Amino acid sequence: MALLATAALVNTAPSASDSGEDEMSSAAQLEAFVADNQYSGSRTRDDVELDAVRALRPRLRELWTDDVEAVVERVNSLLREHEALPQLVRHDGWDWHIHAVGADHPLAERIAVEAALAVVDLVRAEELSRLRRCAAEDCEAVLVDLSRNRSKRYCDVGNCGNRANVAAYRARKAAGDG
Repeated sequence: MALLATAALVNTAPSASDSGEDEMSSAAQLEAFVADNQYSGSRTRDDVELDAVRALRPRLRELWTDDVEAVVERVNSLLREHEALPQLVRHDGWDWHIHAVGADHPLAERIAVEAALAVVDLVRAEELSRLRRCAAEDCEAVLVDLSRNRSKRYCDVGNCGNRANVAAYRARKAAGDG
């Protein structure tokens, strides 16, 4: 869930959003993101919190574009920066899971650390290739490929997969292949 939430956050940036607009430009949009991704803990619900979460996007996006050595350095940097101390917790209907900063830490810190911990699991399992950019030529969104056969190519932001399928169909029709 943390990986999917991280991808969703990265994809709110204007360069990756379906609308081409910043989809994390208001307190209401942040509130919806927090609710959709079930982040717990304290909230200030102010512009400082919104700006801090928005500022995370480019740093987290780099997790999708770097090689494993650079990703490890970025993850370690996030964990050090926020003085992460992993602990098992259970709350809000969720069974045991790991939090590495307290519920009283700022939302942006909690998001950054959760993202870093999720990527730790991918690195350890040698599955970093599950973090991908959308295969559509005109899309900058990122995705997490959780498919069994590692075949997911298109994001969930827009209709990239549908557009690619329609374009391929039209190309086949134009070539006379039916």
